[in-house]
Amino acid sequence: MAVSGMVDPNKVIAFLDVAGRWDPSLAFVMGGALSVFLPVYFLLIKPRSKPLNTGVFSLSSRRDIDAPLLTGAALFGVGWGLVGVCPGPVVSSLGAGNMQAWLFLLAMLSGFYLAKFIPLASK
Repeated sequence: MAVSGMVDPNKVIAFLDVAGRWDPSLAFVMGGALSVFLPVYFLLIKPRSKPLNTGVFSLSSRRDIDAPLLTGAALFGVGWGLVGVCPGPVVSSLGAGNMQAWLFLLAMLSGFYLAKFIPLASK
C-alpha cells in the first residue's frame, strides 16, 4: 500500500476529487487488487457452504435503509474525504510517521467505542 501511494493523504484526496484535479492512479491499484481477489473469491470463498471458523454464516436479515445507516455512511465518507486516510491503509501509514494517520486511528477507535452508547431504533 505504501508503494502504491495509498498511504499518502494528498494522493487519496486527489483520487476522491473527481470534480477538480482528479488523480485516477489509485483506480489502477484497486483494479490490480481486484484482478487477484476475484478469481480467488469465485474459486475458493463463494462456493463454501459454511465458514472456516464456525458452523454457519451470520448474515443480517435487515434490508432497510434507515437514518443510523445513512448517518454512519455519511460520517465515514466525510471523514475519509476530509482527512484522506482510508481505514484499511491507515495501519500501513502508521509506520511512515504520518501524524494524520495516528489521529485518524485514534478517532476511528474512539468512534467504535462510543458507538456502543448510541441508542438505535431496533426492529
